[in-house]
Amino acid sequence: MIRVLIVDDHEVVRQGLRFVLEQEPDIAIVGECADGHDAVRAIEAMLPDVVLLDMVMPGLDGLGVLRAIRDRPPDPAVIVLTSFLADDRTMEAVHAGALSYLPKTTAVDRVVEAVRAAAVGGSVLDPGVAALLVKRVREEPDPGPLRVLSRREREVLAALSRGRSNREIARTLSLSEQTVKSHVSNILTKLGLQDRTQAAIFGLQQGLVALDRALGDE
Repeated sequence: MIRVLIVDDHEVVRQGLRFVLEQEPDIAIVGECADGHDAVRAIEAMLPDVVLLDMVMPGLDGLGVLRAIRDRPPDPAVIVLTSFLADDRTMEAVHAGALSYLPKTTAVDRVVEAVRAAAVGGSVLDPGVAALLVKRVREEPDPGPLRVLSRREREVLAALSRGRSNREIARTLSLSEQTVKSHVSNILTKLGLQDRTQAAIFGLQQGLVALDRALGDE
């Protein structure tokens, strides 16, 4: 049996997904969650094989869940179901480990296909999402050593490289200070750096000051 956890802040969406998936003899719904924090706890407790994950939720959003469970057991396969396709979250979700990325308008048989594929490490991408990802990859230059960072993390590093405080970065990027703090911690971990000073020097070496200027905070 494929053990599935459904994460969405809309009850009607959770009920609809449960109804569809429970018709399949090889799929079992192990739980539902309405927010990201509950989802992280449920993943650790219920050990699902596959997580159907909404991107936009109160508290911890879908990207936050992906980052929280990445490289930590039980490391389930994640399928993103979202109403928003043409934004930075698409690429960031893929970078963060999502196997499939589907709009909520996807046909039910496609969702079932994605669950079965995810259970064995496979991906199912909506044609529109696939086209968007190809477009983004073609538009973005090779980030070199920065390839391990998400777009948002590179923006935070760019601002940090100019000596910006967490509060200033939060104001510039319209983020909370706690979110900025989390991004800085992720940047240090991913790049193997010890502190903000090393990160700032690294950002300068990579030419990120130009990116910070483009954000228009001055």
